[in-house]
Amino acid sequence: MSDAQTRTYIPLPDFEALRGTNAVILVEGPSDQVALETLAKRRGCDLEAMDVQIVPMGGATNVRVYLDSLRRADERILLAGLCDAGEIEMFRKGLMRAGMGKSHDLHDMAERGFFVCHRDLEDELIRALGTERVLDVFDSDGRLGKFRGFQHQVAQRELPVEAQLLGFVSNWKIHFARLFAEALDENCIPEPLDGVLSHVGC
Repeated sequence: MSDAQTRTYIPLPDFEALRGTNAVILVEGPSDQVALETLAKRRGCDLEAMDVQIVPMGGATNVRVYLDSLRRADERILLAGLCDAGEIEMFRKGLMRAGMGKSHDLHDMAERGFFVCHRDLEDELIRALGTERVLDVFDSDGRLGKFRGFQHQVAQRELPVEAQLLGFVSNWKIHFARLFAEALDENCIPEPLDGVLSHVGC
């Protein structure tokens, strides 16, 4: 899952209330939602005015229910989505069972507005920023000292710094999703995030 918080129960939305919505982006958890909302704001996109909703599903296992329910509520809604690499098969099956095509390789999924992170959201953001910029974000946030302490834990000492960064931010995914999205150079937006926003006109 994209967020530790998504392991808790998230009640299903009122799908009928979404009837007439221009577009819905389905994401696994709230950190994905925060990152996309932050990037949309940076692009000057008013998602509310555009009638675009980013909906966290509480995990990829719910994608079929969301796709089926949204299509029943209003087939005119433009659907899009973002998932982790480990959840590709879940999304593929959900798309096929919802009648949204028969072939779902990565290119086909992207054509339909569904994009896959190389590993997960945090990996995409950290790779786009680079180690030094991530450390700058930690420093500005007052957490660089905590990260240095984290690096010296027995379980972390032998790991590459990229793995240490991922392990550290896993405790504050929503928090750092916003900070990392704010810190990104506008020319270095990770392709899956850029793609899903562009698909809905942002």
